[in-house]
Amino acid sequence: MENNEQIVYIIRHGETEWSLNGQHTGVTDIPLTENGRTLAKLLQPVLAKESFALVLTSPLQRARETCKLSGLGDQADVDTNLMEWNYGEYEGITSRQIHETVPGWLVFNDGAPGGETPEQIGARADRVIAKVRSVRGVVALFAHGHILRVLVARWLDLPATAGRNFLLDTGTLNILSYYRGYPAVKTWNAPLK
Repeated sequence: MENNEQIVYIIRHGETEWSLNGQHTGVTDIPLTENGRTLAKLLQPVLAKESFALVLTSPLQRARETCKLSGLGDQADVDTNLMEWNYGEYEGITSRQIHETVPGWLVFNDGAPGGETPEQIGARADRVIAKVRSVRGVVALFAHGHILRVLVARWLDLPATAGRNFLLDTGTLNILSYYRGYPAVKTWNAPLK
């Protein structure tokens, strides 16, 4: 398989209590909700059609459990570069709460005090992309909303701040590939049910 035929499944973990409430969930290791588990299981028939050369997951339980419930847990290697954005002082609070003291704040532009900058998370995304591009075959990545939004931006050779332009819900199907040698998005934020 040529690189321009490579397929990369991008899978955000299933729903959590904090994702339901809009709380920034970076390093806090919380489980999936029952609905999150149900959504993860919907991935099984889609992913069962592929033979994966590489499966990577964030070390956080919400990503690892999504990977396991989708049927790829036994093939997965943990990659700390797929950890969610470290929100520092903004961990566990909502954008609305942040905007009360910092109007106009956006993680993709501003990063988080005591956490990561857009440049730092972009560098982590670049390391994952380099690993993916070194493999021949189909790849699956299980991770989190903001890191995956930065990853798609970097896949397309856009700055990490462009992650703001890619909405990504829990329980969706996303595929990166190539178009005539150029990195491309094949499917993005497609619901599974």
